[in-house]
Amino acid sequence: MDTAVQRAEREIVIVREFKASRERVFAAWTDPDQASIWWAPQDCVPLSCTMDVRPGGLWRREMRIPDGSVITKHGVYREVVRPERLVFTYITEYADGRVDPETLVTVTLADRAGGTRLTLRHQAFRTEDSRAGHEGGWTSCLERFATFVTTA
Repeated sequence: MDTAVQRAEREIVIVREFKASRERVFAAWTDPDQASIWWAPQDCVPLSCTMDVRPGGLWRREMRIPDGSVITKHGVYREVVRPERLVFTYITEYADGRVDPETLVTVTLADRAGGTRLTLRHQAFRTEDSRAGHEGGWTSCLERFATFVTTA
């Protein structure tokens, strides 16, 4: 598994390679039963996940964070190209009522010898703290994802 993280003022780009087929990786990103297992940072507990994977369809997930509170992430799919690309909006709602501004996530999958290269681009952050927090969250999620996609 090769990892690269690029930073820009308002975006995150993470590139990872997985020893799993592109179809397998895409399924793990689009099946709520699978995503409910891996789609949370390693120090969080995934609680629920719903997905209507089509342009205009909604996704929503909840997780328990280390302090015991529950946060909700949700958005709308803008683009779905099986098995190579997902584009969706991303909003975080915190237990204390705060809501982060909407951002945009693009996940692209490319065949590589023996596996798949995943490129995740998350953009339109308004603050460095938000960008840095999401960078840590995605990096941790993808560690959990790597274990899931290669063993499940």
